Amino acid sequence: MTRGAPIPDIVTLHVPFRIVKRGGRKEMQMPEGATQPRRADGTLVKALARAFRWKKMLESGEFATIAELAEREGIATSYMTRILRLTLLSPDIVEAIVCGTQGRDVSLERALKPFPLEWREQQDQLG
Repeated sequence: MTRGAPIPDIVTLHVPFRIVKRGGRKEMQMPEGATQPRRADGTLVKALARAFRWKKMLESGEFATIAELAEREGIATSYMTRILRLTLLSPDIVEAIVCGTQGRDVSLERALKPFPLEWREQQDQLG
């Protein structure tokens, strides 16, 4: 627009995107090359928080075994052990998850699958 030109009453803006399901919720997916602010995956962040909390409780001696802690928390021991493995993720990956900058394919479901213990290998697998 130029100086002195009238401001239109209606402006139409076309933004291409699609809606995809991710972790049981709907998310807007922008076309490749478009930037959009990332939000942290709340489910994954909550699982990380639980994992580090449980690890601290075990290391402090508050609970002697994972089974004892799982019973107090009212969850299955097998689930707790899978969540506790998240404490073995590299600090860079944990930071990316908390900041919401992890790879698009990193979800709680993916993070709970077996991953390598070497941090460099984790980076290659999880991004």
